[in-house]
Amino acid sequence: MNKTEQVIANALAVVASCRAERERDAERRKRVFGRIDIGLPLPALKGTQLTLDLH
Repeated sequence: MNKTEQVIANALAVVASCRAERERDAERRKRVFGRIDIGLPLPALKGTQLTLDLH
């Protein structure tokens, strides 16, 4: 293998490594953010007047 072929092989290895890392990160984000659930909206509070006994 001459120098040119070795440089090309190293470049392809770097590209493959970067792609694998990017895919791992995407999978991790999918797992982490997939678990976050949005809660149910709060029920509408009806206005109630409390009685105030001053005696």
